[in-house]
Amino acid sequence: MEFKEVIKKRYSCKKYNGVQIEQEKLDAILEAGRLAPTAKNLQEQHIYVLQSAEALEKIDSVSPCRYGAPTVLVVAFDKNNVFTYPGGKRDSGVEDASIVATHMILAAADEGVASCWVNFFDPEKLAQALGLPENEEVLMVMDLGYPAEDALPLPNHSSRKALCETVSIC
Repeated sequence: MEFKEVIKKRYSCKKYNGVQIEQEKLDAILEAGRLAPTAKNLQEQHIYVLQSAEALEKIDSVSPCRYGAPTVLVVAFDKNNVFTYPGGKRDSGVEDASIVATHMILAAADEGVASCWVNFFDPEKLAQALGLPENEEVLMVMDLGYPAEDALPLPNHSSRKALCETVSIC
């Protein structure tokens, strides 16, 4: 699919048919995340692939937003291995993990796999439920799967502000 079509057609799927995605497609999605740029190329991301009933139950215990997805990615980052910006008030952890997640979401769309960026959960509770190391911070959860036949984008999906409302040229 052409990139312009990928970004135009991709939407946050809120209803999956439960059919597991093929390993080759999952590998392509994960590879897109691996190739994403990170500050100073620190590659501080860690992706957890949840597919077992037990692992998915842990997601369901902290969020109502799995929507029947058969695969869930948990995107975390090593908060001890980030670039600290001049001034010391910010670091690259959240933005690098966001870039990785965005690459994977777009790769999923390119593979014909639906996704949803989920942030409706308590990251600390999820990290505890999954037994993640203390140095890792959870950024987001990504549902992956094939949409149910009646799945549609949210009604406001195509509503976008004009460029002049979101861009300033200085």
